[in-house]
Amino acid sequence: PQATSDPLDQTITFSKTVGESDVYLFSGITGDLAPVHVDQEFMKANSPYGERIAHGVLVLGFTSTASTMLSERLRARFGWRSMVSLGYDGIRFVAPVRIGDTITVRYRLKDRSEEKQRTTSEFEVVNQRGETVLVGRHIMKWFA
Repeated sequence: PQATSDPLDQTITFSKTVGESDVYLFSGITGDLAPVHVDQEFMKANSPYGERIAHGVLVLGFTSTASTMLSERLRARFGWRSMVSLGYDGIRFVAPVRIGDTITVRYRLKDRSEEKQRTTSEFEVVNQRGETVLVGRHIMKWFA
C-alpha cells in the first residue's frame, strides 16, 4: 500500500494474480457457472478471447481489499468508529481478465463530505500489460 500525507490524496494499490481456483471458488459460491468462466473448449470455439475469463464481479471484489485498507487508514487518522459501503457507481468492465493475469487495483480517495459523513473514491484495475480492465467509483459512509 502507498499513500501521501494529504488526507485527500490517499491512494491504495493492491495486486493479485487471478488463479483458476479463484474463478472456480467464485463460481461455486455464486452459482455462476457460465461457460465463459468454466469451459475452456467452449471459449476456444465460441469467443474471440479463446480462453476462459474471470467474472467481472470477482475482479470488482478485489477493489474491496483496497477500500478496507483505505478505511482502516482513514479511521485511524480521523477517529471514525467504523465505515460501511453505500455502493458502487459507474462500474465498467473494460477488458477481460484471463486466468493467470495479475491485476493491480489503484484505489484513490477523491472526496470527503463532513456534512454527509461520506467518502467517494475512484478506482482503476489494470492487468500486467498495463491494460485497464475495470473502472468505477465507490461511496463509503463513516460513523464518528
